[in-house]
Amino acid sequence: MHTLWQRFQNSVLQNLTATYFRAQKLRKVGFRGMHTSVEDLKMANMKVKILPALQDNYMYLIVCDATKEAAIVDPVDPECVLDAVKQEQVNLTKILTTHHHWDHAGGNEKLLKMCQKSLQVYGGDERIGGLNCKVKQDDSIQIGDLKVTCLFTPCHTTGHICYYVEAPNGERCVFTGDTLFQGGCGRFFEGTPEQMYSALIEKLSALPDDTKVFCGHEYTLQNMSYARHVEPLNEDIQKRIEWAKLRRATKSPTVPSTIAEEKLWNPFMRVHVASVQKHAQQSEPIATMGSLRKEKDNFKAHL
Repeated sequence: MHTLWQRFQNSVLQNLTATYFRAQKLRKVGFRGMHTSVEDLKMANMKVKILPALQDNYMYLIVCDATKEAAIVDPVDPECVLDAVKQEQVNLTKILTTHHHWDHAGGNEKLLKMCQKSLQVYGGDERIGGLNCKVKQDDSIQIGDLKVTCLFTPCHTTGHICYYVEAPNGERCVFTGDTLFQGGCGRFFEGTPEQMYSALIEKLSALPDDTKVFCGHEYTLQNMSYARHVEPLNEDIQKRIEWAKLRRATKSPTVPSTIAEEKLWNPFMRVHVASVQKHAQQSEPIATMGSLRKEKDNFKAHL
Protein backbone atom coordinates (compact mmCIF):
# COMPACT_ATOMS: atom_id res chain seq x y z
CA MET A 1 0.00 0.00 0.00
CA HIS A 2 2.84 2.34 0.90
CA THR A 3 4.46 1.83 -2.51
CA LEU A 4 1.13 2.41 -4.34
CA TRP A 5 0.56 5.61 -2.34
CA GLN A 6 4.03 6.88 -3.25
CA ARG A 7 3.43 6.13 -6.91
CA PHE A 8 0.14 8.00 -6.76
CA GLN A 9 1.80 11.00 -5.09
CA ASN A 10 4.60 11.01 -7.64
CA SER A 11 2.13 10.86 -10.51
CA VAL A 12 0.11 13.79 -9.12
CA LEU A 13 3.28 15.79 -8.56
CA GLN A 14 4.49 15.15 -12.12
CA ASN A 15 1.12 16.21 -13.57
CA LEU A 16 1.03 19.36 -11.46
CA THR A 17 4.60 20.22 -12.45
CA ALA A 18 3.84 19.71 -16.15
CA THR A 19 0.69 21.82 -15.87
CA TYR A 20 2.61 24.59 -14.10
CA PHE A 21 5.29 24.79 -16.79
CA ARG A 22 2.67 24.75 -19.56
CA ALA A 23 0.87 27.63 -17.83
CA GLN A 24 4.13 29.55 -17.40
CA LYS A 25 4.94 29.10 -21.08
CA LEU A 26 1.49 30.32 -22.14
CA ARG A 27 1.70 33.25 -19.75
CA LYS A 28 5.02 34.24 -21.28
CA VAL A 29 4.20 33.57 -24.93
CA GLY A 30 0.41 33.74 -25.10
CA PHE A 31 -1.92 32.33 -27.76
CA ARG A 32 -1.34 33.71 -31.22
CA GLY A 33 -3.61 36.67 -31.85
CA MET A 34 -5.54 36.34 -28.61
CA HIS A 35 -4.56 39.55 -26.84
CA THR A 36 -5.93 41.84 -29.58
CA SER A 37 -7.89 41.54 -32.79
CA VAL A 38 -6.17 42.21 -36.12
CA GLU A 39 -6.99 45.69 -37.35
CA ASP A 40 -6.25 47.70 -40.51
CA LEU A 41 -5.56 51.41 -40.61
CA LYS A 42 -6.26 52.55 -44.17
CA MET A 43 -4.89 55.88 -45.34
CA ALA A 44 -4.90 57.49 -48.78
CA ASN A 45 -1.55 56.11 -49.94
CA MET A 46 -0.69 53.38 -47.48
CA LYS A 47 -2.11 50.79 -45.14
CA VAL A 48 -0.83 49.66 -41.77
CA LYS A 49 -2.03 46.22 -40.68
CA ILE A 50 -1.82 45.82 -36.89
CA LEU A 51 -0.83 42.24 -36.08
CA PRO A 52 -0.85 41.08 -32.43
CA ALA A 53 1.80 38.59 -31.31
CA LEU A 54 2.88 36.79 -28.13
CA GLN A 55 1.30 38.15 -24.95
CA ASP A 56 1.19 41.88 -25.76
CA ASN A 57 3.50 42.59 -28.73
CA TYR A 58 2.56 44.27 -31.98
CA MET A 59 3.94 43.61 -35.44
CA TYR A 60 3.03 45.96 -38.30
CA LEU A 61 2.66 45.24 -41.99
CA ILE A 62 3.27 48.50 -43.90
CA VAL A 63 1.83 48.50 -47.44
CA CYS A 64 2.40 51.00 -50.24
CA ASP A 65 -0.95 51.13 -52.04
CA ALA A 66 0.48 52.26 -55.36
CA THR A 67 3.08 49.51 -55.75
CA LYS A 68 1.80 46.81 -53.36
CA GLU A 69 5.29 46.59 -51.89
CA ALA A 70 5.31 45.84 -48.16
CA ALA A 71 7.59 45.79 -45.13
CA ILE A 72 7.06 44.14 -41.76
CA VAL A 73 8.08 45.67 -38.44
CA ASP A 74 9.40 43.24 -35.77
CA PRO A 75 8.04 39.94 -37.19
CA VAL A 76 8.29 37.72 -34.11
CA ASP A 77 5.48 35.47 -35.44
CA PRO A 78 6.47 34.62 -39.04
CA GLU A 79 3.42 32.41 -39.73
CA CYS A 80 1.06 35.26 -38.85
CA VAL A 81 3.08 37.64 -41.03
CA LEU A 82 2.93 35.38 -44.08
CA ASP A 83 -0.80 34.83 -43.59
CA ALA A 84 -1.27 38.62 -43.66
CA VAL A 85 0.97 38.98 -46.73
CA LYS A 86 -1.08 36.36 -48.56
CA GLN A 87 -4.36 37.92 -47.50
CA GLU A 88 -3.28 41.39 -48.64
CA GLN A 89 -1.69 40.02 -51.85
CA VAL A 90 1.40 42.19 -51.42
CA ASN A 91 5.10 41.80 -52.15
CA LEU A 92 7.03 41.60 -48.88
CA THR A 93 10.56 42.91 -49.46
CA LYS A 94 11.81 44.27 -46.13
CA ILE A 95 12.01 43.59 -42.40
CA LEU A 96 12.32 46.69 -40.21
CA THR A 97 13.69 45.62 -36.82
CA THR A 98 13.54 48.13 -33.98
CA HIS A 99 15.93 46.30 -31.64
CA HIS A 100 17.54 42.96 -30.89
CA HIS A 101 15.30 41.66 -28.06
CA TRP A 102 13.82 38.25 -28.82
CA ASP A 103 10.19 39.39 -28.74
CA HIS A 104 10.96 41.79 -31.61
CA ALA A 105 13.79 40.21 -33.63
CA GLY A 106 13.31 36.55 -32.71
CA GLY A 107 11.34 35.69 -35.86
CA ASN A 108 13.66 37.26 -38.42
CA GLU A 109 15.68 34.20 -39.36
CA LYS A 110 12.67 31.90 -39.49
CA LEU A 111 10.81 34.38 -41.70
CA LEU A 112 13.79 34.53 -44.05
CA LYS A 113 13.71 30.73 -44.41
CA MET A 114 9.93 30.57 -44.82
CA CYS A 115 9.82 33.30 -47.47
CA GLN A 116 12.00 31.31 -49.88
CA LYS A 117 13.35 34.58 -51.26
CA SER A 118 15.79 37.24 -50.17
CA LEU A 119 14.54 39.98 -47.87
CA GLN A 120 16.36 43.08 -46.73
CA VAL A 121 16.64 43.00 -42.93
CA TYR A 122 17.19 46.45 -41.44
CA GLY A 123 18.28 47.37 -37.93
CA GLY A 124 20.85 49.27 -35.95
CA ASP A 125 22.41 46.46 -33.92
CA GLU A 126 24.67 43.54 -34.89
CA ARG A 127 22.79 41.40 -32.36
CA ILE A 128 19.70 41.37 -34.61
CA GLY A 129 19.08 37.97 -36.20
CA GLY A 130 19.35 37.91 -39.99
CA LEU A 131 20.60 41.50 -40.19
CA ASN A 132 21.95 42.32 -43.65
CA CYS A 133 21.30 46.09 -43.85
CA LYS A 134 22.64 47.94 -40.82
CA VAL A 135 21.29 51.49 -40.54
CA LYS A 136 22.05 54.65 -38.58
CA GLN A 137 20.48 58.06 -37.89
CA ASP A 138 18.88 59.67 -40.99
CA ASP A 139 19.45 56.68 -43.29
CA SER A 140 16.64 56.43 -45.85
CA ILE A 141 14.72 53.36 -47.07
CA GLN A 142 11.97 53.03 -49.70
CA ILE A 143 8.87 50.84 -49.46
CA GLY A 144 7.50 51.44 -52.93
CA ASP A 145 6.55 55.14 -52.91
CA LEU A 146 6.85 55.39 -49.11
CA LYS A 147 9.94 57.05 -47.69
CA VAL A 148 11.32 55.66 -44.43
CA THR A 149 13.77 57.67 -42.31
CA CYS A 150 15.74 55.89 -39.59
CA LEU A 151 15.87 57.55 -36.17
CA PHE A 152 18.64 56.31 -33.89
CA THR A 153 17.14 56.15 -30.37
CA PRO A 154 19.54 54.28 -28.06
CA CYS A 155 18.59 53.73 -24.40
CA HIS A 156 16.29 50.72 -24.12
CA THR A 157 19.04 49.05 -26.13
CA THR A 158 22.21 50.60 -27.55
CA GLY A 159 21.14 49.96 -31.14
CA HIS A 160 17.43 50.88 -31.08
CA ILE A 161 15.99 52.36 -34.29
CA CYS A 162 12.59 54.01 -34.83
CA TYR A 163 11.22 54.14 -38.38
CA TYR A 164 9.51 57.31 -39.63
CA VAL A 165 7.36 56.64 -42.71
CA GLU A 166 6.09 59.35 -45.07
CA ALA A 167 3.63 58.89 -47.93
CA PRO A 168 3.67 61.12 -51.06
CA ASN A 169 0.53 62.98 -49.91
CA GLY A 170 2.05 63.89 -46.54
CA GLU A 171 0.59 61.13 -44.36
CA ARG A 172 3.13 59.97 -41.79
CA CYS A 173 3.65 57.31 -39.16
CA VAL A 174 6.45 56.36 -36.80
CA PHE A 175 7.14 52.84 -35.53
CA THR A 176 8.76 53.25 -32.13
CA GLY A 177 9.39 49.71 -30.84
CA ASP A 178 10.24 49.92 -27.14
CA THR A 179 11.40 53.56 -27.11
CA LEU A 180 8.05 55.39 -27.06
CA PHE A 181 4.87 53.72 -25.85
CA GLN A 182 1.45 55.28 -25.64
CA GLY A 183 1.66 57.12 -22.32
CA GLY A 184 5.13 55.79 -21.51
CA CYS A 185 8.61 54.79 -22.65
CA GLY A 186 10.87 51.75 -22.49
CA ARG A 187 13.09 50.80 -19.58
CA PHE A 188 16.62 52.16 -19.67
CA PHE A 189 18.22 48.71 -19.99
CA GLU A 190 21.33 49.85 -21.85
CA GLY A 191 21.18 53.61 -21.67
CA THR A 192 20.76 56.79 -19.68
CA PRO A 193 18.18 59.52 -19.00
CA GLU A 194 20.17 61.77 -21.34
CA GLN A 195 19.71 59.28 -24.17
CA MET A 196 15.99 58.86 -23.59
CA TYR A 197 15.61 62.63 -23.43
CA SER A 198 17.34 62.88 -26.80
CA ALA A 199 15.11 60.15 -28.24
CA LEU A 200 11.77 61.41 -26.95
CA ILE A 201 12.23 65.17 -26.82
CA GLU A 202 14.85 66.04 -29.43
CA LYS A 203 13.89 63.46 -32.09
CA LEU A 204 10.35 62.07 -31.71
CA SER A 205 8.75 65.23 -30.29
CA ALA A 206 10.19 67.13 -33.25
CA LEU A 207 8.12 65.08 -35.73
CA PRO A 208 4.94 66.68 -37.09
CA ASP A 209 2.13 66.63 -34.51
CA ASP A 210 -0.17 64.55 -36.75
CA THR A 211 2.38 61.70 -37.03
CA LYS A 212 0.69 58.45 -36.01
CA VAL A 213 2.62 56.52 -33.35
CA PHE A 214 2.74 52.71 -33.56
CA CYS A 215 4.53 51.25 -30.54
CA GLY A 216 5.80 47.75 -29.84
CA HIS A 217 3.44 46.66 -27.05
CA GLU A 218 -0.14 46.98 -25.78
CA TYR A 219 0.82 48.79 -22.56
CA THR A 220 -1.58 51.73 -22.75
CA LEU A 221 -3.70 51.13 -19.64
CA GLN A 222 -0.68 50.34 -17.45
CA ASN A 223 1.15 53.42 -18.70
CA MET A 224 -1.86 55.69 -18.32
CA SER A 225 -2.30 54.54 -14.74
CA TYR A 226 1.19 55.84 -14.01
CA ALA A 227 0.57 59.02 -16.01
CA ARG A 228 -2.50 59.69 -13.83
CA HIS A 229 -0.35 59.13 -10.75
CA VAL A 230 2.07 61.80 -12.01
CA GLU A 231 -0.62 64.27 -13.09
CA PRO A 232 -3.91 63.43 -11.33
CA LEU A 233 -5.57 66.64 -12.57
CA ASN A 234 -4.75 66.05 -16.26
CA GLU A 235 -8.14 65.52 -17.94
CA ASP A 236 -6.57 64.25 -21.19
CA ILE A 237 -5.13 61.31 -19.25
CA GLN A 238 -8.44 60.37 -17.65
CA LYS A 239 -10.29 60.59 -20.97
CA ARG A 240 -7.71 58.32 -22.61
CA ILE A 241 -8.01 55.79 -19.80
CA GLU A 242 -11.78 55.55 -20.27
CA TRP A 243 -11.39 55.28 -24.04
CA ALA A 244 -8.70 52.60 -23.70
CA LYS A 245 -10.84 50.57 -21.30
CA LEU A 246 -13.62 50.45 -23.89
CA ARG A 247 -11.17 49.42 -26.61
CA ARG A 248 -9.62 46.66 -24.53
CA ALA A 249 -13.03 45.35 -23.47
CA THR A 250 -13.54 44.29 -27.09
CA LYS A 251 -9.89 43.24 -27.61
CA SER A 252 -9.36 46.21 -29.92
CA PRO A 253 -5.90 47.80 -30.13
CA THR A 254 -5.26 51.17 -28.53
CA VAL A 255 -2.64 52.03 -31.16
CA PRO A 256 -2.03 54.38 -32.82
CA SER A 257 -1.84 57.62 -30.92
CA THR A 258 -0.23 60.76 -32.37
CA ILE A 259 2.81 62.80 -31.44
CA ALA A 260 0.48 65.68 -30.46
CA GLU A 261 -1.48 63.39 -28.13
CA GLU A 262 1.65 62.01 -26.48
CA LYS A 263 2.66 65.59 -25.65
CA LEU A 264 -0.68 65.97 -23.83
CA TRP A 265 -0.57 62.88 -21.64
CA ASN A 266 2.79 61.07 -21.69
CA PRO A 267 4.84 62.15 -18.62
CA PHE A 268 8.10 61.19 -20.35
CA MET A 269 7.23 63.59 -23.19
CA ARG A 270 6.28 66.27 -20.64
CA VAL A 271 9.49 66.56 -18.61
CA HIS A 272 9.53 70.33 -19.19
CA VAL A 273 6.07 70.76 -17.64
CA ALA A 274 6.00 72.23 -14.13
CA SER A 275 3.49 69.73 -12.70
CA VAL A 276 5.58 66.78 -13.92
CA GLN A 277 8.80 68.25 -12.52
CA LYS A 278 7.06 68.93 -9.22
CA HIS A 279 5.95 65.31 -8.96
CA ALA A 280 9.49 64.13 -9.73
CA GLN A 281 10.90 66.64 -7.24
CA GLN A 282 13.24 67.91 -9.92
CA SER A 283 13.74 71.25 -11.66
CA GLU A 284 15.55 70.08 -14.79
CA PRO A 285 14.11 67.95 -17.65
CA ILE A 286 16.78 65.25 -17.87
CA ALA A 287 16.81 64.73 -14.10
CA THR A 288 13.01 64.55 -14.28
CA MET A 289 13.27 61.86 -16.98
CA GLY A 290 15.53 59.74 -14.77
CA SER A 291 13.39 60.21 -11.68
CA LEU A 292 10.19 59.25 -13.50
CA ARG A 293 11.74 56.10 -14.96
CA LYS A 294 13.01 54.94 -11.56
CA GLU A 295 9.56 55.42 -10.04
CA LYS A 296 7.79 53.78 -12.97
CA ASP A 297 10.04 50.70 -12.75
CA ASN A 298 8.43 49.85 -9.41
CA PHE A 299 4.94 51.26 -9.97
CA LYS A 300 1.88 49.02 -9.67
CA ALA A 301 -0.94 50.05 -11.98
CA HIS A 302 -4.38 50.80 -10.49
CA LEU A 303 -7.18 51.07 -13.05
